[in-house]
Amino acid sequence: MDVYFDNAASTIITREVLDQMIKCQKDIFANPSSVHKFGRKAKTIIENCRSIISSKLKTSPGNIFFTSGGTEGDNMAIFSIARSKKIKNIITSRIEHPAVLQPIKYLRKNEKIISHFVDTDKNGNIDYQHLSSLLSKFESNTLVSLMHANNEIGIINDIKKIGEICKKNNALFHSDAVQTVCHYEIDLSKIYINSITASAHKFHGPKGIGFIYLSEDTMIDSYIFGGGQERNMRAGTENISSILGMTKAFEIAYKNLEEESKYIYSLKEYMVEKLKNEFSGISFNGLSELSDKSLNTVLSVNFPKSKSSEMLLFNLDIAGVMCSGGSACSSGTQIKSPVLSEINPEFDGKTVRFSFSKLNNIKEIDYTISVLKKLILC
Repeated sequence: MDVYFDNAASTIITREVLDQMIKCQKDIFANPSSVHKFGRKAKTIIENCRSIISSKLKTSPGNIFFTSGGTEGDNMAIFSIARSKKIKNIITSRIEHPAVLQPIKYLRKNEKIISHFVDTDKNGNIDYQHLSSLLSKFESNTLVSLMHANNEIGIINDIKKIGEICKKNNALFHSDAVQTVCHYEIDLSKIYINSITASAHKFHGPKGIGFIYLSEDTMIDSYIFGGGQERNMRAGTENISSILGMTKAFEIAYKNLEEESKYIYSLKEYMVEKLKNEFSGISFNGLSELSDKSLNTVLSVNFPKSKSSEMLLFNLDIAGVMCSGGSACSSGTQIKSPVLSEINPEFDGKTVRFSFSKLNNIKEIDYTISVLKKLILC
């Protein structure tokens, strides 16, 4: 039996999405920048997709720009906002995604922008009072970049509260929302936020496509130069079939959002109960065992150090259970995650991240528990 519990890394593309993309590849072949009938048809599809996404997020189509995914979106937001708005200080946390931390590191080293880290507690919760204190030191030209939810430990940040703090202190606010778009309702009309990023393969869409939201008062300089696509923001012929596939996945997710969220929560709660009943000495990261405090998709479990735990991920894989030790976005590395090192530096056992989707089921959890019992208790 093969079990895929690595959905925080990437989800399985659904048949409906794939069929839509294949049809588009066959039928929509013209360049959207061409002014003839076929070009206009291709352009219309792109703009319809933009309207569908923007309407669900409660913003206007002009605020949505298509990208290659979350990493490009984060880089685009941080570099372009920093340069266009002449940012002097950037505030982030030590448990952000590398797509946020690496651009900030580059700006600190090469463009003399000063970076600051807001405190987090042992569960990864942001210290909002410390954030306010940091922001009060700077008069203007400050960017805050804090993710909506952590991909490794599942902790969810209150982006509405962060936005209010940023607005009060005249700071710009970017959030990596890759793990929450199409998993939670996001109403951008009610949040002070300058940019968010999303990636289609996190919600059963294709890889290599995503989008960035930029508020109307956050118009920035072009990120990629060339043909002037995406309203001069990101040049390059648009990937129409992937944009269409992402939008189809987006629509499906929103159509069944409440029902599927409850189902995924039930899977996680079932697995938490099973783990607690079968294994002593385990613990959870980021409050991921609590459904109301963390992502419904992510469960980060610490297994005590033992001979069997050393090769746990490898042996789970051999048994057909596919999961991660933390993030899967660092080209297959097996070094200890910086996120886990930050929140739990003393732990010397093995951490496994199980991440769920609507396509998983109870039988897969039962099988995984049986495999873990053989590997750990034998």
